[in-house]
Amino acid sequence: MRWASHVSERASWDEALAECADGVTTALGAGVDPDLVAVFASPHHGGADQQLLDATRARFPGASIVGCSGAGVIGGGHEVEDAPGLSLTVGSLPDVTLRGFHLRGEDLPSADAPPEAWAERIGVPLDADPAFVLLADPFTFDTDALLAGLDYAFPGAVKIGGLASGGSGPGDPQALFLNETAYRDGAVGMALFGNVVVDTVVAQGCRPIGEPMRITGAERNVLLSLDGEPPVQKLQELYERSSERDRGLVKRNLFMGIAMDPLLETVQAGDFLIRNVVGMDPQRGVLAVGAQLREGQLVQFHVRDADTSAEDLRLALASYRSAAGDRSPAGVLLFSCTGRGRHLYGQVDHDTGIFDELVGSMPLGGFFCNGEIGPVASTTYLHGYTSSFAIFRART
Repeated sequence: MRWASHVSERASWDEALAECADGVTTALGAGVDPDLVAVFASPHHGGADQQLLDATRARFPGASIVGCSGAGVIGGGHEVEDAPGLSLTVGSLPDVTLRGFHLRGEDLPSADAPPEAWAERIGVPLDADPAFVLLADPFTFDTDALLAGLDYAFPGAVKIGGLASGGSGPGDPQALFLNETAYRDGAVGMALFGNVVVDTVVAQGCRPIGEPMRITGAERNVLLSLDGEPPVQKLQELYERSSERDRGLVKRNLFMGIAMDPLLETVQAGDFLIRNVVGMDPQRGVLAVGAQLREGQLVQFHVRDADTSAEDLRLALASYRSAAGDRSPAGVLLFSCTGRGRHLYGQVDHDTGIFDELVGSMPLGGFFCNGEIGPVASTTYLHGYTSSFAIFRART
């Protein structure tokens, strides 16, 4: 397995594509043809989506192609934001089968359909042991329904990716790329199975404060009691014993972390699904959270800023590197929130630089998303303010 990645900031899409294609071809080496091409293009190239895809197909006629438009793109370990950008990340994948699919909302099987209906719809056998790279349009497609269905049909499979970005609504120059076609709606996916493993790292960018608590009362997304007491009272107690810095973060950037593994008795940062605290009723003492809640779940308040986001990323990547042992990753796709990057950290190449430092230097591409797809515990979610890494390596 060999990977290569390159990014171009040329304003002309054809010149940018030529630069990227030459770069990845040289990096792969003579006689090595890619089996997979991931292409991400900034809105500056939006008027030429189909032309760009046709030219990519002509340059790599034997490869499966997947990609989309992005407000910013990542290639060769470099992040390009607020400027023309085009990235190609390619993989030569011996003994790996690639199966691409495009779905619109009406194509999704019903909520009570069996796993076989999902397998037939996307053309991937249930026993294939696949990993999925998923890209969706945020304005025309229910990504949560797709993730729930694929988790049901392929419960052990990795699903990772992001929502296309760069447009402000349906009809904007926002595209999804799959093989020969640039789509304007729905979702595209690429299933990989055979001699490939996709490891994931999902850094949600938050830091826990206080202590974990047990939900003792909840109604849909309304939190009624924590450890038998009103949630607002628990939050007030936490605020009073917090540092001045954390008090400011509680006022501006407060989140709820929900432990998604019901068997956990003790939790750490990576065990939580992070969701917004969306409302408060001081008179009733209740909080509204951007997720469905149930009694018995462990939860913990979280805060976010540039420092906590960087700290969370470092912890997540260091944990992966520690657990990786003698694994030999060959390439990486990064799906990072548009709210990260230099606008959050005040510097370019923040997340890619930390990956290079803590995990190692390797071909890395991707884009900045309107929402990031990645697993927490054994379930796949759509996140915000997250960096989701797909790390590819050979199974044998």
